[in-house]
Amino acid sequence: MDHQGQLRRAALALGIPDDEINRFTDHLRLSVRLGGGSGGAPVGQCGGLPRLPVGTDWPTAGASPLPFIFSVDCAALPRVEGFGLPVDGSLLFFLAHEEDHLAGGTGDRRYARVVYVPGDTDTEVAEEPSIPNFVGEQYDLHARLGVELPPWIAKQDDDEDDEDEDDLSPFRQQLARDLERDLPHLDELRALADDLWPPDEGLASADIGGYADDEVIRSIAEQTLAGREKAGEIVVPVTQWYTHLEKEEHRLTNEWVSLARFSLADEFYYGSFVIRHDDLAAGRLDEALSVTEFSE
Repeated sequence: MDHQGQLRRAALALGIPDDEINRFTDHLRLSVRLGGGSGGAPVGQCGGLPRLPVGTDWPTAGASPLPFIFSVDCAALPRVEGFGLPVDGSLLFFLAHEEDHLAGGTGDRRYARVVYVPGDTDTEVAEEPSIPNFVGEQYDLHARLGVELPPWIAKQDDDEDDEDEDDLSPFRQQLARDLERDLPHLDELRALADDLWPPDEGLASADIGGYADDEVIRSIAEQTLAGREKAGEIVVPVTQWYTHLEKEEHRLTNEWVSLARFSLADEFYYGSFVIRHDDLAAGRLDEALSVTEFSE
């Protein structure tokens, strides 16, 4: 479905200029919200035992099996423009949340795994690891579309971000001025997007696609800048570090996409897999990064 075309037609009917609609849709990303309950055919599975290629061992970190979080059938998901998921096959997400959280920033990627199973692969239900209470409760996942905007657009109405322009950094002040100049009908465009893809007030089990969380982008930006400094590519004075970090976050927000975000049931952790657009389009799912946050 041409989702951007839906928005364009509605915006043109309100008299919003075509070039402004283009600028807005350049920032717009649709995501797939996954939850239990009813509503159409299931698109995936949360918990339980995963289906793996015949003869394939359960993913592990060393000798320890990784907890299975959920899986999705790519062919059953709503297709979203600009989001390069495989057209068929399954994606399975495994995460040892405590270990992944403790390993954050060390480069140790053993505790999180994205497994892609092509559609023409023979699969079987994996054998349950011999660990008490290791397998979570299984339930079907259903999908609906949501809409997301980058933080410098989406947060304009948030009370916590109700700052005077003088309180903003020079970089954020410039972003605000550019936004006011380029999108004078921003409120109307955001309202149209919310009408077409209403916000879900309920709790989702997971989200596929959309923007990576601010904290995840900041973590990647900090590691990127630190790595470039260590390699001698750049020198950032201490007094200019925050400005460089803001600019790097802005750049990476467009470069990376959220592959999956989910809360872990009965735990105080929040899991996130992110990947560069180019790696996702090329099927390099092993390039996905995991960031596990402690939510309390």
